[in-house]
Amino acid sequence: MRAVICEKWGGPGDLKVADVAPPVLVEGCVRIRVMAAGVNFADTLMIAGHYQLKPPFPFSPGLEVAGEVTECAPGVTRARVGDRVLAFTGHGGFAQEAVTAEANVYPLPDAMDFVAAAAFPVVYFTSHFGLANLVRLNPGETLLVLGAAGGVGLAAVEIAKHLGATVIACAGGPEKLAVARDHGADHVVDYRNENIREQAKALTGGAGVDAVFDPVGGDAFTAALRGTRPGGRILIVGFASGTIPQIPANILLVKNVTVIGYSLGGHRKRDPELADRSLGELYDWWSEGALKPLISRTVALENAAEALQALAGRKSTGKIVLTVGDTP
Repeated sequence: MRAVICEKWGGPGDLKVADVAPPVLVEGCVRIRVMAAGVNFADTLMIAGHYQLKPPFPFSPGLEVAGEVTECAPGVTRARVGDRVLAFTGHGGFAQEAVTAEANVYPLPDAMDFVAAAAFPVVYFTSHFGLANLVRLNPGETLLVLGAAGGVGLAAVEIAKHLGATVIACAGGPEKLAVARDHGADHVVDYRNENIREQAKALTGGAGVDAVFDPVGGDAFTAALRGTRPGGRILIVGFASGTIPQIPANILLVKNVTVIGYSLGGHRKRDPELADRSLGELYDWWSEGALKPLISRTVALENAAEALQALAGRKSTGKIVLTVGDTP
């Protein structure tokens, strides 16, 4: 099979596409013929050796795929051969075949094509589960979204609006801010020339925002913390800035702010039934037209390095998807 291969820590230019042996099917797992794979910022961290998961060399990046189940290990009950599915893979998704645990596999709605499905698991599942179940965002509250034009940030904008919140979207430059507005943001803040803390205060009548969705970290986290109201909540999703913030505990104490560390994979394992309900609700919203995944470009598997470079260089909005098979 063809696959994107990482043989050493480095950048997108260090990857190669080669013919390799298909992954071995092991107990409790299913084999998927990959039709499309979502590209995520975490992939750029993984190939650089900066991600929490460091697979042994050689490996293929790729955290999420959509495709068809072609084989199931004995005893698997969650999927059957022929099922159209989306799946979390951890790594190994940038290939013509992927093997993953059955708990990571979810059936697709009939109307959802593979490209849209490959753009769904990481960003929408992460945003919905976090905002609905951890932050417990309520109608009428104000949510500040950092990195709001990226994949997970844009999904958070849509989901927060559907939950009845007022959304302040932070991004860099007028084009990215326009994307956030198009997907429902009530207010936008250009972090390149506007102060996040000042704008968070000004747009809430001086009170501060009720909650923050942060996939960025760095200075943006610190500014957002200072723009959060007493008793507010901050959901830490990632550190796309490359800087892990050192959280000033004295501010948390004085303002009674709750900071929530969040990794979707751990929550899916601890409460798979809640995860299933979360995705089911997302499917319902998608079917109603309330969620409109922005796929800024599709790129062939052979050109995966190009896709990762665009993501690493902040030159994309929404999602980039690799097309692997015949994806109508």
